[in-house]
Amino acid sequence: MLKINDIKPIVEIPDHSIYLYYGLILLGLCFICLILYFVYIYIKIKKNSKQKEYFKILKNIEFSNQKNAAYTISKYGRLLVKEERETRLFEELHHELEQFKYRKNISQEIPNSIKVKYETFLDSLDV
Repeated sequence: MLKINDIKPIVEIPDHSIYLYYGLILLGLCFICLILYFVYIYIKIKKNSKQKEYFKILKNIEFSNQKNAAYTISKYGRLLVKEERETRLFEELHHELEQFKYRKNISQEIPNSIKVKYETFLDSLDV
């Protein structure tokens, strides 16, 4: 066999493109997981801030307007209950407040027994 001087033998060229491809896929997955984590944290913070806002509204209720106080306690209390104990306390309070809700004119003041139940309910909330 004749050897041709101008032609060089076949040389193996290293190909790392498959590793680059897998690396880009892994980097993309990490980036997507990071974005999903930040979205989860944002939603969690937003949810907690709403609960804190509702708790602040309940904490600053004026009992001078009985009807408005009863409706406000019912509305925001229902949004804040999570556990069985909180639900039971809220249902008791809600039942006591019904006498102040559905009447046109209310001449009596909210009794201290209901205010004590209300304070107990607020203490039981975990916000």
